[in-house]
Amino acid sequence: MGPGGPGGGWPLAGTLLVAVATSMVAGGEDCLWYVDRNGSWHPGFDCEFFTFCCGTCHQRYCCRDPLRLLTERQQRHCLAF
Repeated sequence: MGPGGPGGGWPLAGTLLVAVATSMVAGGEDCLWYVDRNGSWHPGFDCEFFTFCCGTCHQRYCCRDPLRLLTERQQRHCLAF
């Protein structure tokens, strides 16, 4: 069968499942300190339960959208570069 046959939506479903599982594990993820694009330092802060750190290297906030998740590992990578 071709790409539109049975099971053709599985990669998308698998990706969604991983995103949801990540959000459940990362609930309460902390936002580490960061420096914004203007060079201003911002202290780290905790996100509430079932929310996690989202954003970019230069702007961080708490959210519930797993597609915007910024893990602590990614945040530390921002600090290194």
